[in-house]
Amino acid sequence: MAETHAGGYKVYLTTWIWLLVITILEIGIVLVRVPKTLLVISLIILALMKAGLIMAYFMHLRYERLNLIYAVVTPMFFLAIVLFSMLGPDALHVFRSR
Repeated sequence: MAETHAGGYKVYLTTWIWLLVITILEIGIVLVRVPKTLLVISLIILALMKAGLIMAYFMHLRYERLNLIYAVVTPMFFLAIVLFSMLGPDALHVFRSR
């Protein structure tokens, strides 16, 4: 058992600590009341950082860089497509009514 997890628990503990630090940063940014644009951008970046950490260490994609990039970036594109397809018609309606 010790041979299979040599140094593994330290890596997991470090990952949990980083996830905690990022979560505290997210809470701090919300409580400081920064401008909404900066708030949204920083929360998205921190969420991507957390997703990357979780995928890299808990899903064991740490050494599979291309798969890690695909796992983080691909859902963003699908979310953007869904959001733009649902919000796009409303935005066009607002611009046409002016």
